[in-house]
Amino acid sequence: MSISTNDLKNGMTLNLDGTLWTVLEFLHHKPGKGQAVVRTKLRNVKTGAVQERTFKADEKVGLAIVERREMQYLYREGDHLVLMDSQTYEQLPVPLEVVGPASGYLVEGATCQVPMFEGTPIGVELPAAVVLAVASTEPGLKGDRVSGAVKPARLETGITVQVPLFVAPGDRVKVDTRTGSYLSREQ
Repeated sequence: MSISTNDLKNGMTLNLDGTLWTVLEFLHHKPGKGQAVVRTKLRNVKTGAVQERTFKADEKVGLAIVERREMQYLYREGDHLVLMDSQTYEQLPVPLEVVGPASGYLVEGATCQVPMFEGTPIGVELPAAVVLAVASTEPGLKGDRVSGAVKPARLETGITVQVPLFVAPGDRVKVDTRTGSYLSREQ
């Protein structure tokens, strides 16, 4: 299926020469003389690399139909994560290279969105923030009350996050999945 570059929208997935790209930005530009063009900023779905590309106005490009399915993380099996479709209860092994850094924020039972292209998962999308338990961290020193002081904490999934000194093992913390930074301590 193809569409005109005049109909591009942010978030669309394009199939350009067999590679999937997500449209991050687009701008229609009509120079003083010459043909109108559409300048785009695209992100490679597989690698995450961002590329700027210019198309002629009304040029035909391939549109990839990407279906997003809500899935629940069940368990890890070798170099795959096994996810279950929340609607059909079908279990689907997803390779770790497709999951990418999202694997550091998934605990058993967590839900995520899985974009599918032609029946194959092409990534895993997380909510903006998740709550995880602190597995281990150094105790904060009594009297050490420097404003903004932080220490490393290893979370239940194995990732390390910088947290304030008052956070102790067993605490639950909210972490931003886009930046990997501490947001707050949860009760």
